Amino acid sequence: MPDDPRQTAQAVIDGAAQLKQAVPAVMEGFAALGGGTYKPGALEPKAKELIALAISITVRCDGCVAYHARAAHNRGASRAEVAEAIGVAIHMGGGPSMVYGAEALRAYDTFAGAAG
Repeated sequence: MPDDPRQTAQAVIDGAAQLKQAVPAVMEGFAALGGGTYKPGALEPKAKELIALAISITVRCDGCVAYHARAAHNRGASRAEVAEAIGVAIHMGGGPSMVYGAEALRAYDTFAGAAG
């Protein structure tokens, strides 16, 4: 992951905007999927973001880690909640998830203002 997760998260947003111009029907469908996914239901949106962050770690997606670390922070996840979600990802994904878990915690800290 690049040094600044803010830049990585912004690159995801910028890429999605470019794709929206190139393949609008696909991106409209993707946006609808996300809208439906993060609506409150049996799980609150914050819990869903923590799940998305853990999955991002296990699949080793830099952009996903940065984007969902920011989204977890924006939805009110605490550092302790993020750390526990990272713990689940490490359990499920082993050593590579530990490496990405550390990146995810650093990204969360950046968005929470705790990291330099």
